Amino acid sequence: MTSQLAEDAGTEASPREEARGRQADLKPKNNRAWFLVLPVVVSVAFTAVIPLMTVVNFSVQDIFTPTDRIFVGLDWFRSISRDPEVRAAFLRTLLFSAQVLVVEIPLGVAIAVCMPRRGVSVSVALVVVALPLLIPWNVVGTIWQIFARGDIGLGGWTINNVLGIGFNYTLDSTDAWITVLLMDVWHWTPLVALLAYAGLRSIPDPYFQAAQIDAASAWATFRHIQLPRLRGVLTIAVLLRFMDSFMIYTEPFVVTGGGPGNATSFLSILLSKIAVGQFDLGPAGAFSLLYFLIVQIISYVFFTVLTRSGR
Repeated sequence: MTSQLAEDAGTEASPREEARGRQADLKPKNNRAWFLVLPVVVSVAFTAVIPLMTVVNFSVQDIFTPTDRIFVGLDWFRSISRDPEVRAAFLRTLLFSAQVLVVEIPLGVAIAVCMPRRGVSVSVALVVVALPLLIPWNVVGTIWQIFARGDIGLGGWTINNVLGIGFNYTLDSTDAWITVLLMDVWHWTPLVALLAYAGLRSIPDPYFQAAQIDAASAWATFRHIQLPRLRGVLTIAVLLRFMDSFMIYTEPFVVTGGGPGNATSFLSILLSKIAVGQFDLGPAGAFSLLYFLIVQIISYVFFTVLTRSGR
């Protein structure tokens, strides 16, 4: 018996048997558990797939009445892609998103670095920083619509009467652009700051203690200790801020209505004008799909570049 046990213990399983064992371990033990995923599948179908297929259906038809329509193929896509107004709105949206990233990412990181790490002041700082994020989008637009007014708004009145600079976002396109940009910075920089602060809090204290022993400066500590740990967090912050700024609608619409002229008419505002104002469902459907595709492509490029640079 002893020799037989030793022989069995020394026997190695064949590669085929090992592969079968691994496959058996990977198989679900109870297929009925898949029914737990069914509510998620149904929710995604009703909230994403079905509306998307409806838009696809509209984008290839010319709709006259609910029962009268003709198939036009890719005509609406060609028309939208060649429309100079759409191209101008795309460039404005791209420029706005670039300015948002250039301002909000460094500013959010700077705020996070300056926030306290211990004590009761941490809770106070977190609440104060997070306050703009708790305000609804349409309320944010109303706040800045009043705040930036040159006659009664605190900000506009101060610029006009104290600084002596003529400011009127309802008539001047540059003033309107600056107002919308400042509004977005005020509203969404706290998100970047909170994400960066969470990344900074994850750094163990011995790293900072070693920097103090080496008499490292604040900039050296940030460059060699804090910034490398923030790369993953900043990747998320850049993607979130790009997608939101590229799809911004409510805030500039409430403040400027896309004006003066077309100075702040971004892609989302122009899409709403075509779909709701003109009720052109075919062009609006094609516009929506192109808009969605552009956001996906640029987000993928951002994600690929940022993740590879982090490696």
